[in-house]
Amino acid sequence: MHEEALLRDVLRKAEEVARSERGHRVTRIRLWVGARSHLQGPELAARWADAVTGTALSGAPIEVELSADRDDPNAESVMLRSLDVEE
Repeated sequence: MHEEALLRDVLRKAEEVARSERGHRVTRIRLWVGARSHLQGPELAARWADAVTGTALSGAPIEVELSADRDDPNAESVMLRSLDVEE
């Protein structure tokens, strides 16, 4: 459940950014994933694809930066680094 909450939070932020940029379509999403977030690799991609279905983010490729630093203050987080939008 914690992982789903992390993805919903990132999704909400990404949608806010896309709206503020007046983008019609998101063309790329960049995420940072903490070492203790329990979301990595294919599992993250599958969960992300499910989470964005029916949103402006649907179909946009994601780039994931995986942190190996378990002592990072954000090690349990998934954060939106950036996104590209098409006007």
